Amino acid sequence: MSTDDRSYSAKFSVDVPTPARMYNYGLGGKDNYAVDRAAVRAINARFPEALDATRANRLFLYRVVRFLARDAGITQFLDLGSGLPTQHNVHQVAQQFCPDAHVVYVDNDPIVLTHGRAVLAENEYTTVIAQDMTKPDEVLDHPDVRRLIDFTRPVAALFLSVPHSIPDDETARHTIGTITDALVSGSYVALSQFVGADQETADEFTAIMHSVGMTWRSRTPSQVKAFVSGLEPVEPGMVNVMDWRPDTAQPPLDPVDPALQSVLGASTERELAREFGGVLRKP
Repeated sequence: MSTDDRSYSAKFSVDVPTPARMYNYGLGGKDNYAVDRAAVRAINARFPEALDATRANRLFLYRVVRFLARDAGITQFLDLGSGLPTQHNVHQVAQQFCPDAHVVYVDNDPIVLTHGRAVLAENEYTTVIAQDMTKPDEVLDHPDVRRLIDFTRPVAALFLSVPHSIPDDETARHTIGTITDALVSGSYVALSQFVGADQETADEFTAIMHSVGMTWRSRTPSQVKAFVSGLEPVEPGMVNVMDWRPDTAQPPLDPVDPALQSVLGASTERELAREFGGVLRKP
């Protein structure tokens, strides 16, 4: 076990919810604990549409990676804040269309590292590293990143359902900007985060996330767009992720836990909170 791995393993706790495990629960996964499930249910009690948004983001990931690998010809992926392995992971989608696509997952949740390495043990083109994405220079200099990613060729950097976990705007801007600056022309950045319909709603959603122990900041769509200014949006631009090239024929997600069934589909009634994002090309 490396020094980095030991430091992240020391942070493991089942008494405090984590974004990765909460996300896993919303996607119908089993790699979560009672504290994570309770946090998700508390959020959905106030914002029932949040479950649909979470699941829509995972479906968005599939369409984004399919576009990048199949249509844009991208063969290298840097997935920051990747979360727990679940259905239709980045490497599985990318390698479906490009069998030798290289993928590096980056996360600082120790359970992500443990599960990710187990899943990827026999995939020579894919790895997961324990790294804090808010230290982007260390991500870029990591030996596994340098081994699998050739920054002289186009790369797709993925920040999917990520910026809301970086509350400080300057830190988020630096994180996204430093990674983007390292990419050559013709590379892509895919980004999404929870937004509120207005600032008041964004602040209320943030307060609820704080109440369940999350480091969090919901933003407005215009605030999210500011993180990727200077890049060229791919049609249809930055939108509710449900509206980014929807495809009813894409592979479905696993069913939700029965305890969440009552809020599934709530976004058809209202969308005060949603995942907002898109894909952008570096000119």
